[in-house]
Formats: sequence, C-alpha cells, structure tokens
Amino acid sequence: MDVVNALVALLNFVVIPATAYGSQLALGALGVTLIYGILRFSNFAHGDQMAFGTMVTLLITYWFQSLGLHLWALPTALIALPFGIVVTAALMIGTDRVVYKYYRRVRAKPIVLVMASIGVMFVMNGIVRLIVGPDDRSFLDGERFIINARDFREWSGLAEPLAFRTTQGLTIVTAAIVVAALFWFLNKTRTGKSMRAYSDNEDLALLSGINPERVVMITWLIVAALATIAGVLYGLDKSFKPFTYFQLLLPIFASAIVGGLGSPVGAIAGGFVIAFSEVTVTYAWKKVVTYLAPGDWAPDGLLQLLSTDYKFAVSFAILVIVLLFKPTGLFKGKSV
Repeated sequence: MDVVNALVALLNFVVIPATAYGSQLALGALGVTLIYGILRFSNFAHGDQMAFGTMVTLLITYWFQSLGLHLWALPTALIALPFGIVVTAALMIGTDRVVYKYYRRVRAKPIVLVMASIGVMFVMNGIVRLIVGPDDRSFLDGERFIINARDFREWSGLAEPLAFRTTQGLTIVTAAIVVAALFWFLNKTRTGKSMRAYSDNEDLALLSGINPERVVMITWLIVAALATIAGVLYGLDKSFKPFTYFQLLLPIFASAIVGGLGSPVGAIAGGFVIAFSEVTVTYAWKKVVTYLAPGDWAPDGLLQLLSTDYKFAVSFAILVIVLLFKPTGLFKGKSV
C-alpha cells in the first residue's frame, strides 16, 4: 500500500504538473521554432506576445462573465480565446509590416532582427502593463477539479490524495489537439508544404513560385494562435501576471534549443525535457522516500535539490550544456 501511496504522490506532484507545464512550454517553443525556421531569427518578443494574447482573452472573458456567458464546467476563457487569437494575429502581422519587413527586404543579418524583436518586446510589455497593470489576475471559472483530493481519498482508501485540476486536463488535451492539427497542416496541406520548402531553401522556393509574403503572413497567424493558446492555458493554470511571461522566455527558448531550434518535433520534446527537469529538481522528495523506506524511518531533510525560486536556473543550466556539447539539439535542428 505504501508503494501505491508513493506512486500517487509522484503522480500528484511531479507527473501531472510537469506534463501540463511541458504542454505549455511545447506550445510556446513551437512558436519560437517556427519563427526561427521560416523567418530565420530568434523572436525575443514571443513571451510578451503570449502576454498580449492572454490579456486580450482575459478582458473579453471578463466581459462575457459580466454578460452571464459561461461554459458550465469549462472556463469561459475558451469562448474568448478565438477573439484573443484574432487580435494578437492582427498585432503580429502589423508589427511585421512596420518593423520586420524592411529588414527582410534589405536582407539584414539575423542579429539585427533579434535586436528589433527586443525593442518590440519592451514596447509590448509596456502596452500590456499599461492596460491591465502589473498585478496578478485570475480569470478561471467553472469546475476546478476533474478529480478532487477528498473524493479520491474516500474512493481509494489511500492515505495519499490525488488532485487533477480542470486546467491541467484542459492544457494536456488542448496541446495534443493543437500539435496534431499543426503537424497535419505542415505535412498535408499545400500551404504547409510551401512553408517547409521556404524554410529548407528560400531561393529555391522563390524559383518554384512560392509567394514569400504569403508564407510570412501564414507563419505569423500560426505563431499568434500558438502564443495565445499557450499564454491562456498558462494563465488559467496559474494566474495572469505580465512579468511572468517575460520570465517564461528562458524555459521556452531552452525548450526550442534543447529539442533542436527549427524542429517542431524537437520543440515538443524539449518542452517536456525542460518541464520534467524543473519539476523533478525542485520537488521535495521526502514524502515519496518516506513511503518507500523500511519501517518508520524518514529522512530528516526535505530532499529537495533546489528551491522552487530557482527553477529557471535548471532551464539555464540545461541550455548552457546543450549549447556547449550539442548545439543542434536532440533532433538536429539548426545550429545556434
């Protein structure tokens, strides 16, 4: 029975949270890797684009809630999400026309586009803070749990409860659907194949009659959808705070680089590698070890390698190791 309790504790505090967090990072990393693979620069504004999309969705969610609109057990934010995607896509395409298009036309070096994206990042960060402020905001409604800890304990008779939040289940299911749809689009549709061809060889794609501006526009549309969905899922699972999305930029880039920058499959794998690494290293293993230890023995300390305050240090350490020893990542993406 103690072994089962240990497994439940592991599922409750490591497997489920890391899977949900990994799904959020994977969606964010997909946006970064698409921009790098197709437009050939690292978009440092991606975190704040996630924040902008989440902010729009949050404001529309508040409006819908005031009108009495809801999805019963599911969050009202799901109704507002398409509107958030549309507004974010318009902003991203507008930003591309105003900022990035010129540098593409003069064939500026990638570092110039990176610096431009940093400028866009600060502008978008300021816009989001100006509109909603710097404080935490919650916009979750509906049922909080799929599996309630008290109900699970009564049903199972175990000492260790299991709680599975609605936002965690929603994140995992939504990420699976979005990833499947994206891969179908890239591999089965004519537009998706054009994007892949443009990514592999821009000059040859142009000679084949592929319209580069259309490829760029579709790319920004997809990235806007990925950024908004990832941001909203993260905001529902935790809470919305603009600066948090700026901090998420490190694990998102770490996920993309670890998996292989420019590789969609690598972005997904990297997201889960980073998430499970962060959660595993910062989890206090005392409870699990106590269940598995013989007799009444229990460790004196928490058996926690790092405090949760330093979880981003795990992403940074993994990122440095990968850049030093395998810069193309796990799936042999483009070298950084």
